[in-house]
Amino acid sequence: MPLRRLEVQGSCGRSSAAVVACLVIIAGVAGCSSAPKDESAGWNLEKLYAEAKQEADNGAYERAAKLYERLEGRAGGTILAQQAQLERAYVLYRSGEKAQALAALERFIKLHPTSPALDYAFYLQGLVNFNDNLGIFGNLSGQNLSERDQQASRDSYQSFKQLTEQFPQSNYAADARARMTFIVNSLAAYEVHVARYYYRRGAFVAAANRAQQAVREFQQSPAVEEALGIMVQSYSRLGLTALRDDAERVLRKNYPDSPFGSREQTEDTQRWWRLW
Repeated sequence: MPLRRLEVQGSCGRSSAAVVACLVIIAGVAGCSSAPKDESAGWNLEKLYAEAKQEADNGAYERAAKLYERLEGRAGGTILAQQAQLERAYVLYRSGEKAQALAALERFIKLHPTSPALDYAFYLQGLVNFNDNLGIFGNLSGQNLSERDQQASRDSYQSFKQLTEQFPQSNYAADARARMTFIVNSLAAYEVHVARYYYRRGAFVAAANRAQQAVREFQQSPAVEEALGIMVQSYSRLGLTALRDDAERVLRKNYPDSPFGSREQTEDTQRWWRLW
């Protein structure tokens, strides 16, 4: 920044105080012009990629993410830049930066709708949400996947669905389908978990409605059997005999040996307002 130095020097020299002030200003200007040295500045693209991959393999995900970001910038418009974007998203995911990983993948999908790696982008997007961490409190409490909010599971399902529909022959399609089945069963189990919660607290209308939602949305899930049982028990408690009989008929037809569906709940029901 030579022009700024010349202007500063021209105002110095009248007093010792002015000289000191000028020296301070000059030092500040010099400080502004210095920046942290980029050790990768002289690396070619091949070396930059190799170093980023090595850092990722060693578990240094933050360092790897920075190198992949630099590689993306330098290799802009090439397949290598796309590779860098995806690998950066992966190391962000591995380092626990879920939001950043998803943002990177969303950006990739929007910018490269015809990329040969689009199937992997969908797969990784689904995987990030599929493995959404419960956090320390969830782990300590032993919280089941079916007992927490399922938005991440629904987002994961949509990503896997896009992958399997657009790329049915993809190397990732079989695993995606298996995960979709797991997610469906998890979502159904969640609805039954909530229905069971309502029933035990005497909220029979809410219990019946939630169980009915599980039956309607997840007909092929194993959790439907218990959902029908909760409907039978809830309608029985409410005195809705016609609805009770209909639900029991469906239960017995599809699950003739089911232990669920007894009209009298053997477990004590706890009203929502009781504290003991």
